[in-house]
Amino acid sequence: MKFLWVDATIGPTWAERKVLITSALEAGAKGILVKGEDLEKASALGSVDLVVDAGAGEETPEKAAILLVGRAGEGGRKAPLPKELDRSKDLARLRELKGKGRRTCGYVEIESKAHERLAALEGKVADYILVVGKDWKVIPLENLIAELQKAQVEVIAGVQDLEEARLALETLEVGVDGVLLQNPDPREIKGVAEAVSKATEAVGLKIGKIKTLSPVGMGDRVCVDTASIFKVGEGMLIGSQGSGLFLVHSETLETEYVASRPFRVNAGAVHAYVLGPGMKTKYLSELKAGDEVLAVDWKGGTRRVVVGRVKIEKRPLLLLEAECEGKVYKTLLQNAETIMLVGKDGKPISISRLKLGDEVLLHAKEGGRHFGMEVEESIIER
Repeated sequence: MKFLWVDATIGPTWAERKVLITSALEAGAKGILVKGEDLEKASALGSVDLVVDAGAGEETPEKAAILLVGRAGEGGRKAPLPKELDRSKDLARLRELKGKGRRTCGYVEIESKAHERLAALEGKVADYILVVGKDWKVIPLENLIAELQKAQVEVIAGVQDLEEARLALETLEVGVDGVLLQNPDPREIKGVAEAVSKATEAVGLKIGKIKTLSPVGMGDRVCVDTASIFKVGEGMLIGSQGSGLFLVHSETLETEYVASRPFRVNAGAVHAYVLGPGMKTKYLSELKAGDEVLAVDWKGGTRRVVVGRVKIEKRPLLLLEAECEGKVYKTLLQNAETIMLVGKDGKPISISRLKLGDEVLLHAKEGGRHFGMEVEESIIER
């Protein structure tokens, strides 16, 4: 999932920098770059990863979640690069801090092949690597991303505004994990956050044809209440098989029987999978307050939502089977008219009105799951 960092070191006074910090917090930024002198005051404003510059010989405050290396050194072009990049002072500082158990972020302004190489070396040491350039259309970041594919690092692109953020996310979607908004206008932070949120990986949805609708008796059913409001056409991907998940609609619509609960998905039986961030699944029975799951719309767009409450109650269940591309996928849902799937036109369909042959949306993939992660192996799930 893509994320946003905001540079809140800009501005001559604390009052100006505080506006940037509060705007970033309200927009849901994952990290905020702050001055060392602002660290105490910034930490009192909200819970977020605070990023602080940590040059050679500087103290490293414990309240800083992430230490940034390079902005005042070789990576920021304040010092010349050594002929042998392995001897870079920035690289040595990252190794030193990592050796002390600190989370780190390398900083490199890309203006030459040597800078790109330095970023690759730092990416194999740091938790994050932040790369900055003047023109994201021509920076050869693909090489950097390819080299760092197996490294435990997240790549961040530095951007100046909303337009550049969109361009970076679209051009570099191959592997850039997030963007840092530099020189931000407080009024623009929310728009950039929304652009980042929309840049998450889309889920491929296919059409399944209903083959079975059969009551199976009582079972333990899970309702997932989230801290977000769902839209019409949006729900969660849920199913009995890791290779096939049904788009179960949220309770956004009022019926003659119950009021709307637009934060809720009546998700199905306790054994079923639900799709979460990183395309990983959890069992519905495992969910608890504070967990994250994916809200998915009928076009496959995704966003993270936080679980606020999980309710498990005994209810009558219905077995649904749908055929898609020659394979049959199954799930168990509560047998009630308020439970809905999603048709290929994005409109919710109550399971009480479903008929054999009706078409619904599902996410079907080859392979199976091992501890919630997709694996390329033959798994038979019946």
